[in-house]
Amino acid sequence: MFAPVAAAGCGTKTGAGKTDGTSLWCWPGGLSTKVVADAKQKFRNDTTLIYSEYSGNFRQKLTSALSGRAPAITGIKGEDIASFLPRADQFVDLTTLGADRLTSAYLPSKWQEATAVDGRQVGIPIDIGPTAMFYRTDVFDRAGLPTDPADVDAATATWAEFLAFGKRLRARLPGTYVLANTLTMFTIEVCQSGKRFVDQFNHFVGDDEHVKNAWDVAVQASTGGLCAGIDNDDKRWGPALAAGSIAVSFGAAWHAQDIESDAPSASGAWRVAAGPAGGANIGGSFLAIPASTTDQATAFEIIEWILSPENEARAYTDARLFPSTPSSYSMPALTEPEPYYGGQRTIDVFSASARKTRRAYEAPSDAAIQDVYLNELRNVEYHGKKPEQAWSDAVKAARTVAAENGVN
Repeated sequence: MFAPVAAAGCGTKTGAGKTDGTSLWCWPGGLSTKVVADAKQKFRNDTTLIYSEYSGNFRQKLTSALSGRAPAITGIKGEDIASFLPRADQFVDLTTLGADRLTSAYLPSKWQEATAVDGRQVGIPIDIGPTAMFYRTDVFDRAGLPTDPADVDAATATWAEFLAFGKRLRARLPGTYVLANTLTMFTIEVCQSGKRFVDQFNHFVGDDEHVKNAWDVAVQASTGGLCAGIDNDDKRWGPALAAGSIAVSFGAAWHAQDIESDAPSASGAWRVAAGPAGGANIGGSFLAIPASTTDQATAFEIIEWILSPENEARAYTDARLFPSTPSSYSMPALTEPEPYYGGQRTIDVFSASARKTRRAYEAPSDAAIQDVYLNELRNVEYHGKKPEQAWSDAVKAARTVAAENGVN
């Protein structure tokens, strides 16, 4: 079910190169609505920018529209970009509109995510999701553990060190868990390797060492009693964060908004450190132009303006969209101390994580394959399944999903 906030249609050309409307589709929270409102004013002499947000399955909505009445500009979620790259001909190759001159402004790893194998540039990055470790200083303090981000970094620089750190916390505070679950931990460690579940030659690599290592770390955390067994969408998640019964939450920069909204009473208690989790990316989306768009030049000008470094910095303030443009990181919108995090400048942590991120090739079937491993980790953590059997079942099921999607 989709819930549009405004009607939308394709940009159609009229006299003097103007359009009777340039439609822009996204999802709630996908863009800064303040920046979009300013774009409407900036381009009012060229076109009427009609902005629509759709909840629900946005990929499905866009896929249907591409064979019918597509918008002039559309968002593409980071987890969906791989499924659209094989259909790059349904979008404008943005290099034909001058995108090449923008390349240096964006993080290479994120720019390349929207580049098809034939070199077509399908999208321009809206944001990225550099990862880190969010933690409760008050809980760490009660456990007699370091609380300053630099000291926490030093104590948890590797996954093995983090596990040992977590065991000390659990021993000293038996009623407190380190993590809600192991799902994000596993995802981050896989991403840190620079590989995922299918390689660029379309070969299944879901049983390779980088996946098994991430699996083993996650299993050690769950079988070692570090996790509360609360899934990411469990209604107990927010109250547990607010109460401090979960001390750590791994996530991308945008995860800060989840914590702040679910645990407002814990303002000042949270901090961010790289810990073992830096150098990966989760999420981050794109703006693209469907091939059916009539006034492609105007559409590209709008994208270029909305996603300029200055406006990406504003989007971080407005909507917690972490910029894909490194020059934004030194702008006041990102460098101000953050009261929720005790006055910490979290940009220092996330910008370092962003610069360390390597691009991991993502096949169209990658998300479906990953879900198999996450489900088996749930079976280990929530239902007591033996890890060896769960790993064997995960690899077998993942191979099946891969084969169904044409992976060798």
